[in-house]
Amino acid sequence: MVELDYLEKYLPQVEKPARYIGGEINSIVKKEFQGRFIFAFPDIYEIGMSHLGMQILYHALNHEEGIFCERVFAPAHDMEAIMRKNNIPLFSLETKTPLKEADIIGFTLQYELSYSNVINMLDLSGIPVLKDERRERDPLICAGGPCAYNPEPLSDIIDFFIIGEGESVNIEIMRKYIQWKNSGKTKFEFLELISEIKGVYIPSFYNEQYNLDMTLRNMDKLYACAPDKVTKQIEPDLDAAFYPDKFIVPFIDIVHNRAMVEVLRGCTRGCRFCQAGMIYRPVRERSVEKIKEITDQLIRNTGYEEMSLLSLSTSDHSGIEPLVSSLMKKCKEESISLSLPSLRLDSFSFKVLDEIQSVKKSGLTFAPEAGTQRLRDVINKNITEDDIFFAVENAFKLGWSNIKFYFMIGLPTETYEDLDGIIDIAEKIIHIYYQVRDKKNRRKLSINISTSNFVPKPHTAFQWFPMDDMNVLSEKQKYLSERLKKIKHVSFNYHDVQTSFLEAVLARGDRRIGKTLIKAWENGSKFDGWREFFDFDKWQDAFNETGIDPYFYSNRKRDYKELLPWDHIDAGVSKEFLISENEKAFKEKVTADCRKGCTNCGINQSFNCKVYGDKNV
Repeated sequence: MVELDYLEKYLPQVEKPARYIGGEINSIVKKEFQGRFIFAFPDIYEIGMSHLGMQILYHALNHEEGIFCERVFAPAHDMEAIMRKNNIPLFSLETKTPLKEADIIGFTLQYELSYSNVINMLDLSGIPVLKDERRERDPLICAGGPCAYNPEPLSDIIDFFIIGEGESVNIEIMRKYIQWKNSGKTKFEFLELISEIKGVYIPSFYNEQYNLDMTLRNMDKLYACAPDKVTKQIEPDLDAAFYPDKFIVPFIDIVHNRAMVEVLRGCTRGCRFCQAGMIYRPVRERSVEKIKEITDQLIRNTGYEEMSLLSLSTSDHSGIEPLVSSLMKKCKEESISLSLPSLRLDSFSFKVLDEIQSVKKSGLTFAPEAGTQRLRDVINKNITEDDIFFAVENAFKLGWSNIKFYFMIGLPTETYEDLDGIIDIAEKIIHIYYQVRDKKNRRKLSINISTSNFVPKPHTAFQWFPMDDMNVLSEKQKYLSERLKKIKHVSFNYHDVQTSFLEAVLARGDRRIGKTLIKAWENGSKFDGWREFFDFDKWQDAFNETGIDPYFYSNRKRDYKELLPWDHIDAGVSKEFLISENEKAFKEKVTADCRKGCTNCGINQSFNCKVYGDKNV
């Protein structure tokens, strides 16, 4: 345990000491337990504490007798400098226990550019980075989250991955760990034991073989206990799944300072670029009564002034209007604002919006993704220009004058005519504003256009497409910037092309990328998702030093016959369906929303789930 008086000597020297002290409202300390799990978020406290998954898994594990879950976040640069100078190991928040004394450390992988922080946190803990160099008494290192659906870039570092949803499987693993802990058996035997659990992937149980052209030839099983394919874990019934009745309430402001209720999981829209829409299938709703029950508990146990209903598409919940009407009444009584951050252009209820803004009005965010109908059909966005303008007109009528629009550039088949479509949409929105709002009721209009760069992701219909060259993306950004800055009321911002390039390399990488990742960290890379800390030169040096061509992973088109590094990970959606969707993209053909009828993606053949509301899902 790191002595408190020792910490008190140094904490006044850092920017935000509350990141490291623990003891927040609703945090948990157990004195008696058989297994210690430390949930590790590879970014700073304010970001990690805003993550709903952390709150769910933390409380789910601590709800179980004999299991103690603590938290750790990546220390900011000022704190890390003090820790390294004074030989202070990375420690848990709850009990200040050095991470190397944990039983299992579980990293959540939300973003590929956090991988260097995973390495840095292990090094700060005094734990060997490479799994083969760890001793029997060192903690086991696991990882989960969306990026774990291609686990290979971290396969030399992580002992085992949890593919899918963790509420139940984390507890099952910890129960088996407690049984194994005092058995005198080896770590290898523990890994054998948990390899039988659905969703557990153990990289050391497989060996990769490559062709002369550098593509993957085989992923060979080394042990009979290893499954041919690792099928993801899911919670089939969200009403029965664990959900906390309280959240940890930080002492400092965090990114999302609010209570959150997950109303549904999954998405039926089928956007072809969207990894979340594929890996979180099938869609499962929480019942309206269960959501109301959770909301009441969180209001009572947290004191937050904002309640947020979360999902990939909140307005797709079959009971959204009566639910929001009921919650608005409750929130008004408690002087709490209600937010729905995932509304869709073609489906959100303006009655709902009107109710929400009566308590608190903020900016609206829409995501058309592409500037023309042709390209929206390519990506299967399933919204029209009329949908966009109808939504905007209604928003203006309800009093909004601050609207954000998200687009992607570099999408498959994109042309400069598609970029012109973004400009055209901005101009038409301004025209609608002046038509809808007379001079007496006009406020300062603000239209924010934001573009991200298309990054092809595993388990999507576009996983075979190449990413646009960095120079091409930069030219497209310049093209839009020069034209949008001439339009009054419009601001424009865009994502850095170098970080998008690196994201693509890590997203579609294989095991060979691991040595580059470690070399980049050795060169000083960390917090790569932060603009002020990202140094592309360090990564270029790492690629050169390890003999890895990053363009092989980012800018190369794949053939359907090529074995992909993540093909042994089963997300439930068939490869045949993804190929079909890829072919339909070329033909600019759309696939209907699953709620209008099954599209035969394969998910219903693998999982039997309880869905409330629409039974077509």
